[in-house]
Amino acid sequence: MKSVASWPSVDWSGFLLLFLATTLYRMSAEVIHQVEEALDEDEKEMLLYLCRDVAEDVAPLTVRDLLDILSEKGKLSAMGLAELLYRVRRFDLLKRILKMDKMAVEAHLLRHPHLVSDYRVLMTEIGEDLDKSDMSSLIFLMRDYMGRGKIAKDKSFLDLVMELEKLNLVAPDQLDLLEKCLKNIHRIDLKTKIQKYKQSAQGAGTSYINAHKASLSNLSFKDTSYNLRLQNGRSKEQRLMVKQLDIQREPEKTSIQESGAFLPQHIPEERYRMQSKPLGICLIIDCIGNDTEILRDTFASLGYDVQCFSYQTMNNIIQILRKVACMPQHQDYDSFVCVLVSRGNSESVFGVDQTRSGFPLDHIRRMFMGDACPSLLGKPKLFFIQNYVVLESHLEDCSTLEVDGPAVKNVESKPRQLGPCLVHREADFLWSLCKADVSLLERPSSLPSLYLKCLSQKLGQERRRPLLELHIELNSSVYDWNSRVSAKEKYYVWLQHTLRKKLILSCT
Repeated sequence: MKSVASWPSVDWSGFLLLFLATTLYRMSAEVIHQVEEALDEDEKEMLLYLCRDVAEDVAPLTVRDLLDILSEKGKLSAMGLAELLYRVRRFDLLKRILKMDKMAVEAHLLRHPHLVSDYRVLMTEIGEDLDKSDMSSLIFLMRDYMGRGKIAKDKSFLDLVMELEKLNLVAPDQLDLLEKCLKNIHRIDLKTKIQKYKQSAQGAGTSYINAHKASLSNLSFKDTSYNLRLQNGRSKEQRLMVKQLDIQREPEKTSIQESGAFLPQHIPEERYRMQSKPLGICLIIDCIGNDTEILRDTFASLGYDVQCFSYQTMNNIIQILRKVACMPQHQDYDSFVCVLVSRGNSESVFGVDQTRSGFPLDHIRRMFMGDACPSLLGKPKLFFIQNYVVLESHLEDCSTLEVDGPAVKNVESKPRQLGPCLVHREADFLWSLCKADVSLLERPSSLPSLYLKCLSQKLGQERRRPLLELHIELNSSVYDWNSRVSAKEKYYVWLQHTLRKKLILSCT
């Protein structure tokens, strides 16, 4: 037998912390009060929804009531509370109140039963991933099943799900209707997420109690605003965790943060190839003039062929984008980056023009989709957009310029065969959009974009880390800034992506 002195070094304090966390079930009123005070309204609503099955015999109306009831019944250990804070991405409260980090919670969840069902987590993540137009379309499609007056147009996705649960139209083992509607609104990424959940649930033999049948029907949610909760820089981290389409994979173990809600023991994973020299073209169009230099240096240091254009009109921007989308060099490169800095409105960019409603951002993305730009199909296409928002009433002309993507011969608007799998035309995009008030540019000393400054710092200093992780930390930096400044000085960050693999912007 080995002596104690010969045992390998072990962090026994960590084991003791986990032991105490899992065995001490009564949560103090002080801790419950601190958590309830720190959560915002949307986080409280999400937490109440997540726990509908845990508190099946009661109907708590507040987070404080919920946590107190669960504690009284011996259902809320410190690790249970840590899981709830983890699910709403309040890692700061994990550290400040419970003295834990997210890695400890991830390790615990991989090895122990969960307080919250995978189904509830799936629904909250889908809800976080839908914008206002998606919700409007979903509610309209559900009329055939729920009737016209069943749910108001301004209700949230979780409100919709609860109504569907009451009608037995949606349940953990009954998601076909939701899957069908997501497909009809072209949210294939979310449909794929449901399919992954089904596969995981079948393997785990998931069981479920309908919370409505368990007398929680009085639980209500306040209306959530559809500003995508971008201003706090923290609330959209859920979007980053589980949007992978997982089409091409090799077995590899990952953390909960990467794998999302379902937590199988082994999550297949593959990285995008980032080995070409250069890595790709980085197109920078800066119509403001404050950020070109730092952006050029950042992406050049990453190994991109950087092409910069300053102070362009809207027509020039369109022509530049069309020309770049048709460049044959993409065939030999592993990725593409576009950075666009401009004045604009909620949906479009203006360039240096101030007389139109602009060129729709959605059309820019369309120009680089797989059917319009086949040489980039299957490769990551990254867009970082800083839009300084101008009020619509200040514009002289309300016309919108409609421009198709570049003409491509012999390319069908269908998934293209790449090796053993199909790649959808909309796959492999990362779309990071930051909006700020145009008044930031009207000050005597106009400063560079905080968003682009943080992006450049992250990419320059931590290029060997996954891009999505860096974006989460960028969001946190923006949140810290927003908490200290006036409304006119805030930045609003929105991230969407259809990346299928882990992306690291470093070839070394």
